[in-house]
Amino acid sequence: MKRLIHFIMNIKLPAWSFLLALLAAGLSAAESIPLAIFTDPVPDRSFPPQMVAVSIPSGGDAMNGIIYVPSGAGPHPGLVLLHGFPGNERNLDLAQAARRAGWSVLVVHYRGSWGSGGAFSFRHAIEDSAAAVAFLRSDDVTKRARVAKNRIAIAGHSMGGFMAAITAARDPAIVGLGMISSWNMGYTVNPTVKGRADRASGLKFMAGSVRQLAGCTAESLVDEALAHQREWDFVEFAPALAGRPLLLVSASGDNNGPQSDALAAKLKKSGGGAHVTDLHLETDHSYSDKRIALQAEFLRWLERVKET
Repeated sequence: MKRLIHFIMNIKLPAWSFLLALLAAGLSAAESIPLAIFTDPVPDRSFPPQMVAVSIPSGGDAMNGIIYVPSGAGPHPGLVLLHGFPGNERNLDLAQAARRAGWSVLVVHYRGSWGSGGAFSFRHAIEDSAAAVAFLRSDDVTKRARVAKNRIAIAGHSMGGFMAAITAARDPAIVGLGMISSWNMGYTVNPTVKGRADRASGLKFMAGSVRQLAGCTAESLVDEALAHQREWDFVEFAPALAGRPLLLVSASGDNNGPQSDALAAKLKKSGGGAHVTDLHLETDHSYSDKRIALQAEFLRWLERVKET
C-alpha cells in the first residue's frame, strides 16, 4: 500500500490528467448502468424481500408461479414476466433486477408447461397470461406481495412477448409492455407470406420443444397457430397498444427483429410511437452475452413505466 501511495504521489501532471480521464470514463460507464443491476437494496427488517411460491387458477387448472417481492412496505408496482416456447430461458435475472428496483414480479409457467396442471396450447397460454395479471391484481395477492393493483406492467420473451402483447392489447389497465425477441405467431405461420414457415417446417420447429409440454403435439400446435394466423399477428395490435411505454428488444441471432420493427413502424406511423423504445443487440435469441445490456434497458423501461 505504501508503495502504491508513493507511486501515485510522484506521478507528474500529464500522467495525473490521464489517470483522471480514465477515472471519469469509468464513472461515466458505471453511471449508465442502473444501480439495481449491481446494488442490493437497503435492508428493511419490517418488510424484507421475499420469494413466494403461488398456485394460479386458470381454466379449471393451476399454474405454478413465483412472486419476487421487493424490500419495503410498498405498495410496489407489479410486473408479470412471461417465458417463451417452451421456456428454457426464463429471464430470472430480469426478475431479480426488477425486484431490486422495487417491483413485485410474478413469474409463471403456463398450463401444461414445466409441471403446471392442465394441457398446453397457445390459446391456453393466452388465457393463462390474462389469468396471471388478474391474480397479481387480486386483493389477497396485492396484500401478500405488497402490490399496487393499478400499476401492473407485463413483459415476455419470444412467445412470451407475443403473450404479453395480446394481453396488453386486451387490457388497457396494463401500464406498460416489454417485448423481447417476440415471436409473432400469426405472421410466422402464415403460408401466404413469402419466406415464412410452411406447415412442414413448423412441425419440425415444434417437434423439438413439445417434450417439456403436456397435452399437446407438434401437429396440434401448428394447426392451432394456422387456424388463428389472422388474429395472432401482433403488428395488428398497434392501435390498442399506443400511448403506453413499449420496449421492443431484438437480437441479431434470430428472425424476430423485423416483426418488432414492423410493430414500431406502425405505431410511429399512426402517431403512437412517442413511448416506443426500440433496441437491437448483436447476440443470440437468449441474449447469452448481452445479459447486462438487456437488464439495463429493461430497468430503464420500468423506470419510464413508473413515471407515466
